[in-house]
Formats: sequence, C-alpha cells, structure tokens
Amino acid sequence: MSGVTDERLTAWVHGQVQGVGFRWWTRSRALELGLVGSATNHADGRVLVVAEGSRDRLRQLLSLLRGGTTPGVVSLVVESWDPARGGLTGFVER
Repeated sequence: MSGVTDERLTAWVHGQVQGVGFRWWTRSRALELGLVGSATNHADGRVLVVAEGSRDRLRQLLSLLRGGTTPGVVSLVVESWDPARGGLTGFVER
C-alpha cells in the first residue's frame, strides 16, 4: 500500500511470543489487512512488528496483537507511530 495517508506502526511485543508461531500468525493477519512489513524475533524474547498501511488497518492489527487470540502469551505491546517510509513489499518473518 502506498499513499500520503499511510503510516508506520512499530510494536514491541513482550511475553512468550517466540517458538509458538507468533510471527507466522502476525504475518497472516497483516496480509489479510493488506499491510506490508515484518515480524522479527529479538534475542531478549520480544518480537518487533513493523507494519505500514492505513491507520485504520494498523489499529486493527494492533488490536489483534493485544486481543488474546495470538499464539503464545502476550504480556505487553508498546507501540509507536510514524509516517510511512515506504520501500516495503509483502510481510516477512525474520
């Protein structure tokens, strides 16, 4: 998605979210919403989710991340918002 109204959501997901299919689940939800970006495991156990698209769709993804239906156990999601930077295609797991 590209356009002047697109935004970037950066979400640090805390909890038991590695080794449980969390990145795959996040990728599936993001693609269903028409978002581009990535979900990346970090050594400290968090998953970094970066997504770009319309604010409405990004809020839907954020709600899903916090919604209690994710694989594993999400204890906290810390988000930040920025203008979209572009250059992303698809949604990848890292």
